[in-house]
Amino acid sequence: MHSSSSRSLLRDEQTSPDLIRRHRSERLFRRLGLSAILVALTLLGILIFSIVSKGYSAFVYTTIDLEIHFDEKVIDPDGARDKSTLQSASYGSLLRDAMRAEFPEVKSRRDLRTLFSVLSKGAAHELREMVLENPDLIGTRQVVTLTANDDLDMLNKGFIKRDVPEEDRRVKDKEIAWFDHLKEKGAVATRFNSRFFTGGDSREPELAGIWGAIVGSFYTLLTTFLISFPIGVMSAIYLEEFAPKNKLTDLIEVNINNLAAVPSIVFGLLGLALFLNVAHLPRSAPVVGGLTLALMTLPTIIIAARASIRAVPDSIRNAALGLGASRQQMVFHHVLPLSMPGIMTGTIIGLSQALGETAPLLMIGMVAFIVDIPGGVTDPATVLPVQVFLWADSPERAFVEKTSGAIMVLLGFLVFMNAIAVVLRKKFERRW
Repeated sequence: MHSSSSRSLLRDEQTSPDLIRRHRSERLFRRLGLSAILVALTLLGILIFSIVSKGYSAFVYTTIDLEIHFDEKVIDPDGARDKSTLQSASYGSLLRDAMRAEFPEVKSRRDLRTLFSVLSKGAAHELREMVLENPDLIGTRQVVTLTANDDLDMLNKGFIKRDVPEEDRRVKDKEIAWFDHLKEKGAVATRFNSRFFTGGDSREPELAGIWGAIVGSFYTLLTTFLISFPIGVMSAIYLEEFAPKNKLTDLIEVNINNLAAVPSIVFGLLGLALFLNVAHLPRSAPVVGGLTLALMTLPTIIIAARASIRAVPDSIRNAALGLGASRQQMVFHHVLPLSMPGIMTGTIIGLSQALGETAPLLMIGMVAFIVDIPGGVTDPATVLPVQVFLWADSPERAFVEKTSGAIMVLLGFLVFMNAIAVVLRKKFERRW
């Protein structure tokens, strides 16, 4: 007994250095894993902070209150209140008269041209919309709220520094003096930028909005879902439940897995060749974008659907067949309902991936400058990622905040869609 205990102690002493090394290696591995997570979270935090710090100001804009004389001689000289006459009136002249009255000391033609540019180029359109909505304004004097140009908006938000030499900044000293005069009067305000969410694209950054891109993204994703979901699910059902196991089906499975790893721009080239050059579908339309993204999303949906169908226990299949159900009834009445939560999760993840794609849509021409809001899947449109790409290529400083603001909205949609996928998985997931 004593000799046995001695041998055990001797063995522990001999193996203890190995145990120490193994424990040390395990602790090192844990620290490396924790460090990797911290680095990833830090980089993610830096990215989010960079986007938010540049984009939060896109949700507000600078306005100027100005007294406008809605001169009937200019707007409606006949007094008929005809809509076409009201639309074609020279509202720009009303703005120029108001600015001259506010700054009577400005006389030279060059200074007047600079003074008139204090307001946005869309200010005349704002006056037109006011008159069309309420013709009773004609003949009255009203203090109205108008949009400032993008440079003064950047100055008011602090992105253009006053202490920079005049030749190194876009806003000149005279413009700053005029702006300060209006600000001292209480005519300058910062308001919530609802136009950013309700307007279409514009060459003027203070007028640009993302609603056209949101509607285009909706029509594109709707087309993608209507095509890829039924085809993907039916393909998965056939491969898992009906297809014979032979070399042909093995080849199909390998190709589906390979297609999931193909770069997205390849699908853009396929869409360009197939849907535009062969089918002659309208260029830059959501129907073409949806068809192209459906090709890209199909492998993801098929793989997710097959995994969900395969996870249903064979006992359920055998029980249904044993009770006299046909193979089709077994699949559609038992297997498919039980696998649907996993299928929907994979579909939402695939659509989230499609929502963030840019390269395939650039190949089919959805990079066009689109001002109007699309009314259907065949109308010219753009999508949020392409809108971000277009704004990022614009030289104006005000488009930087628009780009970051659009990225924030896009990330919000992606987080929302992935949150839905997580909720569906948690709510309906069954463990066998």
